[in-house]
Amino acid sequence: MSEENKLQVPEMLHKRLAEVHLTEVRSLLSLQKLVEDLVREQDMPNQDEDGELQQQYRVELRQKLKRMPAQEVAYILESLEPNERLVVWDEVKEGADPILALLSDDVLEELIDDSHYRNEKTAVTAFELQDGRLRQLAVTCPEDLNDVKPIWVDLIAPTKKIRAWMSKLFDVDLPDPGNLTDIEASARFYVDEEGHTHLHSDFLLDTRDESRNVPVALILQNDVLFTVRSEELPVFRLQRARARTRPGYVSNGTDVLLDLYAADVEYSANALEDVYAELDRVGRQVLRSHTTDQEASKILTAISEAEDLNGRTRRSVLDTRRALSFLLHGKFLSKTQTNDVREILRDIESLDGHTAFLFNKINFLMDATDSAININQNKDIKRLTVLSVIFMPINVLAGMGGMSEFSMMTEGIPWPIAYSAMVVAMVGIGTLTYFGLRFFERRRTSSSHAANRRTD
Repeated sequence: MSEENKLQVPEMLHKRLAEVHLTEVRSLLSLQKLVEDLVREQDMPNQDEDGELQQQYRVELRQKLKRMPAQEVAYILESLEPNERLVVWDEVKEGADPILALLSDDVLEELIDDSHYRNEKTAVTAFELQDGRLRQLAVTCPEDLNDVKPIWVDLIAPTKKIRAWMSKLFDVDLPDPGNLTDIEASARFYVDEEGHTHLHSDFLLDTRDESRNVPVALILQNDVLFTVRSEELPVFRLQRARARTRPGYVSNGTDVLLDLYAADVEYSANALEDVYAELDRVGRQVLRSHTTDQEASKILTAISEAEDLNGRTRRSVLDTRRALSFLLHGKFLSKTQTNDVREILRDIESLDGHTAFLFNKINFLMDATDSAININQNKDIKRLTVLSVIFMPINVLAGMGGMSEFSMMTEGIPWPIAYSAMVVAMVGIGTLTYFGLRFFERRRTSSSHAANRRTD
């Protein structure tokens, strides 16, 4: 047998063995799917048994895959249907680097690009002018852009494949939205060698649960705007709604870009109004005559959240100002667009005063809350001090009562009478001490009031 044939035999055996394992995996997946369908459809007492059977098939699949070499697992992943592939991948994805090195690019992207986790999140939308309004077109493949001349292409969480064919269609380099935060501040606004204008800005996202800044890449190429981000933003929804319903609202991608920044400033102003309302509510609680420690804790949480939103709003507005200044100084704009940018910059200047005022108000409320907490602590310490002063002479008497000299002094007096007298003396001294402290406290308060009246 020739050397070439000797090398082909093990390869053929490996392939035949991989096909056998593929058949076994498909059989287990079919059984698991069958049991899953039965569990979903029937409402019978043996559902628990079916669930255990389904789990048993899954464990058997996991063990079988664990015993296979990486080459066979990669072959099985590429041979399965997409829905079956995800089930198998879920069992082998931990420590799967050797397997990933053997997969084709299409399967690799499907498995590690999170596309199957964010199908609802990924979206590509193109907008073209029609009768002065923006016409929205959902894009799922390159063919959807045939005979379309968009002025704005909006991409939400685009996969590597989507970015590749978009770049091929429009000859533009689209960044990965997951890497936008890695860009240094000095390199976020520039013009590349092809003359494309790149801007990387942070847009504010304020929800009921949290507030944060979402990085967005904006690229201008021949008056066509490309926007790339990782998630949907209210500013972009607002811009789409306005452009679709208002004729003549925009005429090219640069207009869309400026209106996005204007909408972000408007959205930031609304966020500051929410901060105003929250601080007004918190201020009424702080300035009450008495604030408990539990209330103070909630107030501090509310103040911290307001401070965080105010800071993020200020950051978003500052980033918008830098982007607009770059466009203004780079002379990329027409005379009308320049006037629009200057108007937006004036709005930003007015917001700067509001954010500074809110920072001062937040600091005041924080100090007032800290003072309320300190007052409550001082009251607690005062009560402990009063108790210590009251019980100090009582402790002295108690110590004397425990000494042997006390028994010698009360010799001839029945011990119940002696110790009863000691207890009465302790109570009497404690009472006198308490009322003595009350007397001095009232006297100090009256002296303070008298001094205040003389001052007035």
